[in-house]
Amino acid sequence: MIGLDTNVLVRYVTQDDPVQSPKANALIESLTTFSPGFVSLVSVVELVWVLQSCYQSAKSDVVTVLETLLRTRELTIEHAEVIWRALRRFSANNADFADCLIERCAHAAGCEYTATFDLNAVKASGMKRLA
Repeated sequence: MIGLDTNVLVRYVTQDDPVQSPKANALIESLTTFSPGFVSLVSVVELVWVLQSCYQSAKSDVVTVLETLLRTRELTIEHAEVIWRALRRFSANNADFADCLIERCAHAAGCEYTATFDLNAVKASGMKRLA
């Protein structure tokens, strides 16, 4: 198994670098179900942030990218089921993906709720406001 850093995923998804994108393509396209790539939870969060912040990707495009990663048999995604749950919540409302993932990770860990001061996170991701 080979770990994939966020920048490799970004180059592969965006195809924006004439030197690095072909290298990312070659690596990712060489992966197999017997020798998969590993994508950490942190890389998923960073990928979403980079696509939205640096590339101004539409939410629908980000959702498509994540769904594709999660469905790719040649990739092992850390905590894939939790990411799927966060992605559903992210898709359904105006929530920030990181907030959805934080809340879903806490839920998966058995937390009663996730406390926050962020009113948007309360409204969109299901967290509870710490008053």
